[in-house]
Amino acid sequence: MNTKMTAMRRILISAGVAAAVVALSPAAVAAPAAGQPAPAFTATDASGQKVSLDQYRGKTVVLEWTNHDCPYVKKHYDSGSMQALQKEAAGNGVVWLQVVSSAPGQQGYVTTANADKLVVKDRNASVTRLLLDPAGTLGHQYAAKTTPHMYIVDATGKLVYMGGIDDKPTSRQADLQGAKNYVRAALTDIAAGRAVATPVSQPYGCSVKYAS
Repeated sequence: MNTKMTAMRRILISAGVAAAVVALSPAAVAAPAAGQPAPAFTATDASGQKVSLDQYRGKTVVLEWTNHDCPYVKKHYDSGSMQALQKEAAGNGVVWLQVVSSAPGQQGYVTTANADKLVVKDRNASVTRLLLDPAGTLGHQYAAKTTPHMYIVDATGKLVYMGGIDDKPTSRQADLQGAKNYVRAALTDIAAGRAVATPVSQPYGCSVKYAS
């Protein structure tokens, strides 16, 4: 009897361990969803410092996936429209985190030695931190697909916007005229204490250059 009970216990323990492994595997992690808690993360910035989402709890946080060589990204930076939005956000106490998930050897890849110059200084960007994600860990965690791909996390840690920067999915600067900037609209809603009117939109741009 004792032998049978011991065998059963071993089976149950093994099953429990297997279930725990499945629960923790990347494939089992749910995709990010607007209205749900934003995926927690700790990443390394361009100066080698650790940055976590949790350290900004209580503030609105914008996540911008970027690639300085992507023509869709250049549309927004060469025109000055992205920098203007970043400055507006900073003036309202918003934390702006840029993320580069380009893998080594891929378009837009940067290192700690050149990231700040290529991504921030050369483009006169006004950002809080630049996060380097060459392994694509953070990008996959947020299911980032394009550059730019934008996300907004509110002060409670909830993901309230995910999608494109605006409603004109082209690389032409002329199309900025009359475009609806979803990020600006969402930040305006948040500042006014309203629910974000458009919490999800279709992202557009270059594909994020993950490791192949």
